[in-house]
Amino acid sequence: MSAPALDLPRWAYLPGKTPAPDRAPLEHAKALVPKVYENGVDPRDPAFRYGLALHDAGFFWEAHEVWEAVWKAAPKNGCDRLILRALIQRANAHLKLRMGRPAAALRLLDEAAGELAELTRRRGGVDLGLLSGTDPKPILDDIRAVKGELGAALDGQPPP
Repeated sequence: MSAPALDLPRWAYLPGKTPAPDRAPLEHAKALVPKVYENGVDPRDPAFRYGLALHDAGFFWEAHEVWEAVWKAAPKNGCDRLILRALIQRANAHLKLRMGRPAAALRLLDEAAGELAELTRRRGGVDLGLLSGTDPKPILDDIRAVKGELGAALDGQPPP
């Protein structure tokens, strides 16, 4: 699957801190998302991969926006939705950290880990979808690392 080159946004949007998001590159990526992914989301899908590139470059709000479009088009009740939701929550957690909201980040990381646990539980069944064959270990490793860093920051604070 090939895709046209998608430029990164000119700035990372941080609600309340930066100007409105640079939407043009995001809209270009979301236009690549079909109305429905009939057979699941291919890990080579250009919009999905653009979301990965955004996340890896620190564009967490933008990654969430693109992955949400992919999530909406993924087969309903399918396993692809679980991994997409985990990725979306992880991106949101990184955004909350950047915003100075560690308790909210921790809650989102717990939700992401829960989605990955459900994916692992369902792997014994059929119809995993295409994307859900993705190894969740690197995502879980990132979640654990961030939660470990948050542990010290949250000592003494009331739970979220």
